[in-house]
Formats: sequence, structure tokens, C-alpha cells
Amino acid sequence: MDFSQFNSAEQAQMTKVIEKKQMQDFLRMYSNLVERCFTSCCNDFTSKALSSKEEQCMINCADKFLKHSERVGARFAEQNAEAMGSPK
Repeated sequence: MDFSQFNSAEQAQMTKVIEKKQMQDFLRMYSNLVERCFTSCCNDFTSKALSSKEEQCMINCADKFLKHSERVGARFAEQNAEAMGSPK
């Protein structure tokens, strides 16, 4: 984003707002990951430790979720670059 039309105090404020939004987005994604993987993988509550099957499920689930998020982010960046008319 171009904040050059703002003075330095306004630029700092905008940067702070963007950083806060990014942190909220990250926490929302993390929360989504935890909820989705826990719901899918953890179903035996007879022990406080994860079984090896549950642990492997959690690893696979988290890996798949993060790869999906990375792929979506890359596609979004590509689409944004095309919309802005800049080369890939």
C-alpha cells in the first residue's frame, strides 16, 4: 500500500492498524486450524496424551491446512498482481 500522501504520524497509525489486522487474521487462522484438526483427529478421551494415531492425524491435518493456506495465499497474490497489471 502507498501511504506517501500521509504524514509520518498517519503512516505510523496506518502501519499499526495493518499489523493489528494481520495479527487478528493469523490468530483466526491458528484457531481454525486447532479446532478443525482437534475435531477431526481427537476422539478418545480416556487418556490426556494423544495416541500415536491421533498424533499422526494431527500432524497430517496441520500440514495439509498450512499447505492449503500457503497455496491460497500464492493464488491470491497472483490474482492481485494480474489485477494491478504488474508482471508475475
